[in-house]
Amino acid sequence: MTALTRNDYPLSINRPDLLRTPTGKPITALTMDAVVSGELSAEDLRIAPETLLLQAEIADASGRPQLAGNFRRAAEMTAIPDAEVLAMYNALRPRASTGAALAELADRLETTYSAPVCAALVREAAEVYERRDLLARPTGDDD
Repeated sequence: MTALTRNDYPLSINRPDLLRTPTGKPITALTMDAVVSGELSAEDLRIAPETLLLQAEIADASGRPQLAGNFRRAAEMTAIPDAEVLAMYNALRPRASTGAALAELADRLETTYSAPVCAALVREAAEVYERRDLLARPTGDDD
């Protein structure tokens, strides 16, 4: 496949042939008639991780590496249950977690969900929180 460029954005207009739902349907199958007839499931309406990775490629090609990183994390997060994503969000609030708790979260992201980019973000946050004294204080039973 040819590398994507900024001219491929937006993909839905310029490269719809690359876009599929998480269940494998082409993006062109997402119509109101398909919704009304029941041909589509809720899973069809979620974004596919592959789409996010394509967006990351375009962001890289546009000189926007931070945005590309965000898309890569988002792609990993599609495999993480919503409750875990919410717990991750809460754990990353300043003074909400100890360093050990963040290390455990990073390990879980990497091993359970195969999300190394997200795990790296949590580890980086833990390092910054430690330097800035933003980690929760251990209470003795949770660290």
